[in-house]
Amino acid sequence: MSFITYILFRFFVALFYIFPFWVIYGISDFFAILLYFLVGYRKKVIIKNLKNAFPTKSEKELKKLLFPIYRNISDLMVETIKGFSMSPKQVMKHIKTTNVELMHDLYNRKKGIIGVLGHYGNWEWAALLAGLKLKQGTVALYKPLSNKFLDAYMRKNRARFGIKLSSIYATAKTFDEHKNDKMLFALVADQSPSNINKSFWVDFLNQPTACLHGPEKYSKMFDMPVVYIHIIRKKRGYYDITFETLTETPAKITEGEITKQYMLTLEQDILKDPSQWLWSHRRWKHKPQK
Repeated sequence: MSFITYILFRFFVALFYIFPFWVIYGISDFFAILLYFLVGYRKKVIIKNLKNAFPTKSEKELKKLLFPIYRNISDLMVETIKGFSMSPKQVMKHIKTTNVELMHDLYNRKKGIIGVLGHYGNWEWAALLAGLKLKQGTVALYKPLSNKFLDAYMRKNRARFGIKLSSIYATAKTFDEHKNDKMLFALVADQSPSNINKSFWVDFLNQPTACLHGPEKYSKMFDMPVVYIHIIRKKRGYYDITFETLTETPAKITEGEITKQYMLTLEQDILKDPSQWLWSHRRWKHKPQK
């Protein structure tokens, strides 16, 4: 069954290679309507998250956010598939970097860098651009797919632009292996943590939020600067990436402060355009103990 799923996926990758962008966004519109009106994909989770995040918004205001959120989910699906066959020229046409010089400067002065980002904009396309524009090597920490054929294909495909994918279950090993390399460690760290006892708690989108400890832990352990990566959709299919240094001296910063800066920076992006964040995540599964 896993191999059949893999073959079907490769078929869609081949189709999307042929399809121009206007066609794939037509497909996205169809799926957005399907997910929203017929399937109701995680609608209860999305509505609950929105109500908690925006307690002052009316039902009408929250409802206006729903379809753009579903279209964002659908766009991410078709763009991810399209990304497997995009050329370097296409990647650089659809994603621009505002201040890549900041990363070049850190490359000249530092070794490893931790790049934190959220499920905002298109982080998959951003990973492709990293291999084309950055002087640093890039290793992206990701959760391996249960389908071993798809997982192997994804790792091989991403490597064509110089990106290395490493399992989140081998995070410590990955950092140790590359601690002396000029490497960007990319962490999409806004998901709910599995180990609540190691979490940092931050007031995020009007509610206490448990946050992964990894970015802060490894930045302090290996004295690595932490850079936030803004990925903003300017119009459909076109993104702008801006780098923002959160700290170059992690050892001097109070425990928990780096995590707080990261989450508040992400929050600012979300407040500007809520539709670009992945609201379907069960982000607030954990509640603080009294």
